[in-house]
Amino acid sequence: MEPEELAAWLRLTLTPGVGNGSARKLLGTFGLPHAIFEQPVSALIQVISHHQALALRSVPPELEALLATTLAWLAQDEDNGIRHRVAVLGDPHYPQALLSLDDPPLMLYLLGAGSFDGNASLPPENRANDATTFDSSVQSINATRSLAVVGSRNPTPQGTDNARAFAKAMTQAGLTVVSGLALGIDGAAHEGALAGMADASNTCATVAVVGTGLDRVYPKSHRDLAHRIAAHGLLVSEYPLGTPPLTANFPRRNRLIAGLSQGTLVVEAALKSGSLITARLALEQGKEVFAIPGSIHAAQSRGCHALIKQGAKLVESAQDILEELQFPSGAAGTHDLIAKKQDDTRDGSLFYEDSGLLDALGFDPVGLDALQARCGLNTAQLQAELMAMELQGQVARLPGGLFQRLACT
Repeated sequence: MEPEELAAWLRLTLTPGVGNGSARKLLGTFGLPHAIFEQPVSALIQVISHHQALALRSVPPELEALLATTLAWLAQDEDNGIRHRVAVLGDPHYPQALLSLDDPPLMLYLLGAGSFDGNASLPPENRANDATTFDSSVQSINATRSLAVVGSRNPTPQGTDNARAFAKAMTQAGLTVVSGLALGIDGAAHEGALAGMADASNTCATVAVVGTGLDRVYPKSHRDLAHRIAAHGLLVSEYPLGTPPLTANFPRRNRLIAGLSQGTLVVEAALKSGSLITARLALEQGKEVFAIPGSIHAAQSRGCHALIKQGAKLVESAQDILEELQFPSGAAGTHDLIAKKQDDTRDGSLFYEDSGLLDALGFDPVGLDALQARCGLNTAQLQAELMAMELQGQVARLPGGLFQRLACT
């Protein structure tokens, strides 16, 4: 994209009072942004309000600095395939799946090795032979083979494990995992997808849709994760470079997470959470919603239970999702995902099965006193066994002196 064209698109997005809807009307009437700014007010008010038309006649004061920043950012492509791009409506790099949204972004900032190129997502037999239109090294992203995985920023240890394991299985089955780079479930989902990617595959492992400019990483603790996502997937933002982590931006970006996926899996969520917003948006877009059930006593499970009551699909394994979306599993181990994961972490002795401690734990968080009353062990023996089980990955220690049994141990 030439600097003059980029400047016109940036100016359109920066003009106060002109949102995506009004901008699309203008584009539909006058064509590209530079043509919009050539129109007299008398022509503009046939499409938008007089106030908006006057706003379009003024150049936003921040345009010059943002244009310089964006051009410098676009020039930073790296040798390892990580690319800095801007995609606008009508651009072949723009994800077609977002065009069905009520308010698709006018511009998207893309950072990484992944690509929404329409030709790259086609089956091999339908791809163009011209090397300029398809690069076999590109990690292609196809929304019809993508799953959003979202959930609490403060998950239980079991929720974190579930998010990581389900995402890993999805990637092994050839799907792309889409999430929001937030703390908790989002981060675990991205980690799982990266762990499950096949080295020889040109399928994008994971897409992170963020609520800041792509020259920032939020939260900062995910800086290394963001770099790995860029190397094996894609970071996406509709917000200009330099945009800080504003609270209002995160619920808004959820429509893109849902839009870039065939379905949405909610791992853990409170009753009032951004994850339920994503699930609602997925339903409004005609997408499938899946939820993992949890303890009736856990606040992080109540959102999932509410979704299930409202018709979301209850899932216990990755295979449940693959079958519902009619995807072949594509990889061993997805049929009984959680059981397999636990088999991998055990030493095979089942020593603590014999003590009855696992049965006494149940699957809800429990305090030491209540657990001792259930199993009858003295304090020293109970603490020793809990420590050993924690080291084996069978039990998690929670805040407040609580313990919780993990998965299918």
